[in-house]
Amino acid sequence: MPRLLAVCVVHQLLPDAGTVGTTAIDKRPVDGPVKVGRYGAYADVQADRKHHGGLEKALYAYAQEDADWWGAELGHEIAPGVFGENLRTEGIDVNAARIGEVWRIGEGPRAVEVEVTMPRTPCQTFARRMGEHVAEEAADGWVRRFSDARRLGPYLRVLRTGRVSAGDPIEVLLRPEGPTILDIYRGA
Repeated sequence: MPRLLAVCVVHQLLPDAGTVGTTAIDKRPVDGPVKVGRYGAYADVQADRKHHGGLEKALYAYAQEDADWWGAELGHEIAPGVFGENLRTEGIDVNAARIGEVWRIGEGPRAVEVEVTMPRTPCQTFARRMGEHVAEEAADGWVRRFSDARRLGPYLRVLRTGRVSAGDPIEVLLRPEGPTILDIYRGA
C-alpha cells in the first residue's frame, strides 16, 4: 500500500539571489503528526507566494522512487525535503497522477484529503539549492535536467484538513479521466 515516508516543513529561511531575496526551500522532516490546513503544513513557509504556495500549491509531493533514481544519477542519497517537498511518498506513482485526482492520507477522523492540481515547474531557486548537491557545472543546467527527467511531482490542494504523519497510508479516492501531470507539463 502507498504510504507517506516523511512530512517536511521549512527548516530555515535562506538568502537567495531571486527577486524575493529569501527562499524557504530548505525543508526537513519533522517527527510526529503535522497539522495540515488549507494553505499547507503547519509551520511551513513559502517565501515567494507569487510562484509557490496558496490554495492550488498548498503541498508538494515527491516520490521516494524518484528520489532514489536521482540518488543513483547524482551518486548520493536525496534525503526527504531536499527537493523542497512537503510530502515524501512511497508506492504511488506521483508523476502518473491525473489532474483532479484525490488522495486520502492517514486514517480515521484526522485523515487529510488532497487534490492533484499541477506539476511542479522547476525554477532557478531550485537550481541554486541543488548547487549544494550536484557538481557546479551541473547546477547551471539543473532546471533543464530535472525537467527532462520527467520526475516532477505534483502540487496538491487541501480538500479536507487534518493531521498527517510519516507512515500514514495513502489511498487514491478518485482518479478522473483526463491528463496526468506529465501530460500537462509536456504541453507547457
